Amino acid sequence: MEGVEPLRTVDVARESGYSVQQVRDLERLGVIPPADRSANGYRSYTPVHVHAVRAYRGLAGAVGPVEARELLARLRTLPLPEAASAISAVHVRLAREREEVLRAQEALRAIRREAGSGEPEAGSDAMTITELAGALGVRPSTLRFWEQEGLVTPERVTSLRARRYGLPAVRAARVVAALRGGGYGIPAVREIMGSLDRLDGLEATGRVLRERLDRIADRTVALLRAGADLAAVCGT
Repeated sequence: MEGVEPLRTVDVARESGYSVQQVRDLERLGVIPPADRSANGYRSYTPVHVHAVRAYRGLAGAVGPVEARELLARLRTLPLPEAASAISAVHVRLAREREEVLRAQEALRAIRREAGSGEPEAGSDAMTITELAGALGVRPSTLRFWEQEGLVTPERVTSLRARRYGLPAVRAARVVAALRGGGYGIPAVREIMGSLDRLDGLEATGRVLRERLDRIADRTVALLRAGADLAAVCGT
């Protein structure tokens, strides 16, 4: 870059908070553009590389290192409108994850109320498997799998034995979706769901959901902090 003093690997590392080896690894993986090489073989970087490494740090905090590497490498090849759209999609995903957990918390509060009163809440807002899958952002096959694993139990009311999800099943499915989205495996989710008839189980599940909200908030802040660096990467 004309008029800009070239940067050494150690300079990029210092400005980004990574080690020298990590900067080299990110270049090797294609996360940051290839550095120029001097006649004696030393790498020569520019501020663009610093922006790219910082952008990677934020993306990794938001979506994980593997997806961050793939996305950042792709951003450098996309036209600006498409690159901006790809970043916006990450913001939208995080917002949807947050809404999913908030709905799960409301479902858990309803389960707690029913446990305290001993009577199920009145209501007839039942869903088909297609409607519930759409509401949760999963495939119908996922709901059938959860049923096989004993996580969510629908009713079967038609002559064709079609699944029907009443309020208790919908609430359970929302909690399961939030737990699975938080990285909990099937055995752990089964244990948690089996504990919801106990006060301590309800409280423990509430803590799990609050911790998931905190993690989503941390990921969102990481993405926000990377905003200016992502814009610089997209503008190259």
